Amino acid sequence: MAAQNDLCDVIVIGAGIQGCFTAYHLAKHGKRVLLLEQFFLPHSRGSSHGQSRIIRRAYPEDFYTRMMDECYQMWAQLEHEAGTQLHRQNGLLLLGVKENQELKTIQATLSRLGVKHQCLSPEELKQRLPSIRLTKGEMGLLEESGGVLYAAKALRVLQDTIRQLGGRVCDGEKVMEIKPGLPVIVKTTCKSYQANSVVITAGPWTNRLLRPLGLELPLQALRINVCYWREKVPGRYGASQAFPCFLGLDLRLAPHHIYGLPSDEYPGLMKVCYHHGNNADPEERDCPAAFADIQDVQILSRFVRDHLPDLEPEPAIVERCMYTNTPDKHFILDRHPKYDNVIIGAGFSGHGFKLAPVVGKILYELSMKLTPSYDLSPFRISRFPGLGKAHL
Repeated sequence: MAAQNDLCDVIVIGAGIQGCFTAYHLAKHGKRVLLLEQFFLPHSRGSSHGQSRIIRRAYPEDFYTRMMDECYQMWAQLEHEAGTQLHRQNGLLLLGVKENQELKTIQATLSRLGVKHQCLSPEELKQRLPSIRLTKGEMGLLEESGGVLYAAKALRVLQDTIRQLGGRVCDGEKVMEIKPGLPVIVKTTCKSYQANSVVITAGPWTNRLLRPLGLELPLQALRINVCYWREKVPGRYGASQAFPCFLGLDLRLAPHHIYGLPSDEYPGLMKVCYHHGNNADPEERDCPAAFADIQDVQILSRFVRDHLPDLEPEPAIVERCMYTNTPDKHFILDRHPKYDNVIIGAGFSGHGFKLAPVVGKILYELSMKLTPSYDLSPFRISRFPGLGKAHL
């Protein structure tokens, strides 16, 4: 067992973007924080790797759009502290038919909350972005504050900042056991640690840690194809040409969103992906592609052929990423129903990166038994039937 002087205020398990921002907030408030990561950093086994993510306020739900106000401020603050650019504002273009209910709801949310946006007719869009082709009945909605986050750079900056603030980051240490109590004891492959509380931000490995504590959350681990498509004319869809990120909402094409980011991380290649994937064990995410994976790429090929005619219609590079989805695609930010010093941040469902500054703040508040800054009812475990205290 760890010596008494090795007692932490909080141990954070999982050094993806959610765990990093949680540890960052703890360290900024002078707490003794230990951030544990099972793999050696940097790695590409989870959900936070890669060079880029979309940042946006455009959501159907008010609560995400409201959270994003503070997220933008915190991303800017981190940029200022680190003296490096982590974000490029180039807009987010939503594509869908006028009758699309989600598009209507997003537009209503943006209007109600005073977020700058423009509705673009097919003619206006063609004039502004001639390299996008709309299909019949489609329109565009441009959210001006959208853009790109530099994901890998953000993780490095956060990990460096945590250390500079006195926190510890220990990679290559897999957690083998959590012994609840006060203090809570966390045993890794290397040693044991004690803390007043523990925060679990372990992505698709979350249930492996929670099952011995009598809890299994409704989390679905998915393997996602991250596809890059070659420009026929280099720079046509480039970030330097102020080409926006986009989100395709047309359910006639596919049951899930299709999204894209301008060419930047790989010169001459644009990132276009399907916002869904196939069931996967996180330990086996690099296994050969299943037939369903190939179907996803075929959906993207059709979209690229129809909407982005200046891209080659077959991907040049296919990488892998993990999503950990909840049934309603909303996060889980809550305490363990039985052990109130075990905090859980999970189920980020492929849209959590941009929201990590506020998620980390909330998880910090829960771990310190402070009143949360936001209404957490959309994120409670109790919204899932049978997972309250009676389940344990």
